Amino acid sequence: MDRPQTLGASLYVPATHLKLQQVIASDFRSVIICTEDAVAEQEMDFALDNLRGVLAGLAQRLHHQRFVRVRNPQVLQRVLAMPGVEQLTGFVLPKVTADNFPAYFALLRHSTHLLMPTIETAEAFDDTQMIRLRDCLLEPEVRPRILALRIGGNDLFALLGMRRPRNLSLYRTPLGLVIARLVCCFGSHGFGLTAPAFEYLDNPALLAAELAEDLAHGLVGKTAIHPTQIPLIEQHYRVTPNDVEVAQRMMDPGCPAVFKMHNAMCELATHRAWAQGVMERAQVFGISQPGPLGA
Repeated sequence: MDRPQTLGASLYVPATHLKLQQVIASDFRSVIICTEDAVAEQEMDFALDNLRGVLAGLAQRLHHQRFVRVRNPQVLQRVLAMPGVEQLTGFVLPKVTADNFPAYFALLRHSTHLLMPTIETAEAFDDTQMIRLRDCLLEPEVRPRILALRIGGNDLFALLGMRRPRNLSLYRTPLGLVIARLVCCFGSHGFGLTAPAFEYLDNPALLAAELAEDLAHGLVGKTAIHPTQIPLIEQHYRVTPNDVEVAQRMMDPGCPAVFKMHNAMCELATHRAWAQGVMERAQVFGISQPGPLGA
């Protein structure tokens, strides 16, 4: 079953990639093929031709999750007409607002594809606009189609005239506050949110620190810009043996309402959702071994 907790590290690859067929056929948990910011306007025809060739030869997806990040509703319409599109898990919708989402959904209403709208416009800084978007996504015919919401970090930095600092986690920037507010707005209504990409390949220690913050904010996946980032990202989604032990106790029908375990108070009424998430992560990503993450 496709659930946001199973996304893990989503490898982001331009539709112009010359080895796109090999990338999408590889054993990556989830892949996002981009036809938007990663593709220049003059390359669009090649990008869509390249994508068309890949989709035509795509095998049944089985356990892999494959998405196309479309450029706009017009490109979405073209991709939906391509042979093999049914093998996609779904679509990443860029720069989504309450005003433009209906145009996307009108094209997708009768498909079975899952959707990941991306929050990356100036509306992200406006709580009223985010509530409008949330209400739009909560519509009965829409909500079952939303796998997760993606947070577009680079676009949000650009709106602030900034670029992510090389030596600081994004949680040490204004985006940390934005992410916290988005989690409160959407997570409180059951939506999973994924974390922005980490764009530097030469600082795995900072990536590891940021992943710990991602998890502390309840984010359920992270964009990877290179395959070398995937093991470290997914290592952080493993769960500790202690957490698994506590979660298993809470899932036991005979579990008391409150109990002490591993020197912590465990309260079934408030911690059961956490326990379910732990068990799902353990099933997908495994259980961590002793030792520092990223070592």
